[in-house]
Amino acid sequence: MFRKSLMSLVFAAATLAVTGSTVFAQNAPVSGTVEMTKADGTRVPVEGALVEVYRTDIKASSPPAKTGKKGEFSFAGLTLGQTFILSVSAPGAQPTYLPGVKAGQERLLIVLNPGDGTRVSEEEVRAAAAAPPATAASAEDAKKAAAEFEAKKKEIEERNKKAEATNQIIMSALKGGNDAFAAKNYDLAITEYDRGIAADPTYLGSAPIFHNNRGIVLRARGVDSYNAAIKNTDVSEKVAQFARAEKDFADAAAGYLLSWNVLKSATAADIGENRTNYEANKKGTLVGALETFQIAVKTERVNPSVIDAAKAIIPEYIAAEPDPAKKAQANLALADLYRVGGDFDNAIIAYKAILEGNPDNLDALVGAGLSLVNVGYINSDKTKLQDGANLLQKFANAAPDTNKFKADAVALIDTLKKEQNVTPQKVTTPVRKRN
Repeated sequence: MFRKSLMSLVFAAATLAVTGSTVFAQNAPVSGTVEMTKADGTRVPVEGALVEVYRTDIKASSPPAKTGKKGEFSFAGLTLGQTFILSVSAPGAQPTYLPGVKAGQERLLIVLNPGDGTRVSEEEVRAAAAAPPATAASAEDAKKAAAEFEAKKKEIEERNKKAEATNQIIMSALKGGNDAFAAKNYDLAITEYDRGIAADPTYLGSAPIFHNNRGIVLRARGVDSYNAAIKNTDVSEKVAQFARAEKDFADAAAGYLLSWNVLKSATAADIGENRTNYEANKKGTLVGALETFQIAVKTERVNPSVIDAAKAIIPEYIAAEPDPAKKAQANLALADLYRVGGDFDNAIIAYKAILEGNPDNLDALVGAGLSLVNVGYINSDKTKLQDGANLLQKFANAAPDTNKFKADAVALIDTLKKEQNVTPQKVTTPVRKRN
């Protein structure tokens, strides 16, 4: 069958979705956890600790935060280029502070020691941060306290250093990927997004963004490969280009599923104050995945992993989407994937579910008809051939001549009459039961 190049699909993927990123903002988040050292030397998260933030260049503060069940805290946006002090107090703990904090630092670790739960004032924190450390009561106590302090300081510094390095990788990979995509250097864009994913594969603040952006690039590259294959006269190269397109669509679908799993497993504490970005990333994942499924159908490059991703994501899309028309498009995409992928039995079930709600849906009529005829030929099942012919005739009667399946349906009906002695019969619409 003649296939047209899908040039319009490239245009549809021209805008890269990076919702939720703070790379180009004037503010950046600061987040971390608060833990308490127990008598046996182990540490546990501190819930309900008060974390206050003060700028060091001027006397200014931001609204405080309280830690969640896992000891986590987060400030959605602090001014880039400024330095802050975090003051932390909690019931049953000695107050402490962390100086030298910069906007953009995340996954900081602040460790408290048992105490009376005192909360120190802003003036006391600023004075303590500016003053030299107090001397201990004795040389032995001083030595022990210094050793404990240095060990704790080293641990915190190493953890914070690692977190800062990870954040730098994430931000540079996002910028590198976006710039490469804008230049249509799809291979480099994918490499950069892979680098960002590898930096922290399960981090809610970056992993879904990288997977979603990577999915857009893979779709664009896959469409380019498909279009090139359509025009190629070298049979072996044509096959290779089709295979590359199919793999890109499969990799994009698998990436959207990974993105969805990260988002779905997030707790309220993980989301914190970033609910708006979180919901935007969820929508981007669901919409991007559906577009990938639809392109795989249009190009007839359907890999089993695409169907696996669709079976997991499409029900989530339908549950989240309020528009009935868009819900119907998602249901049709899954049915089409089954049919194009050769799973005709599941395709029939999916198409018939659509026809139960909309008996005149042209896409479902022709999809179900083609699937039934295929099963009928495979199993030498005359009943399936008859049912398929009936639906194809109903489709052919209603579809305009411009419908891409109209000519194929008419030709298949003629073949069934001549070769199988199957003549279409009028399909009666079942009366729906009223509740």
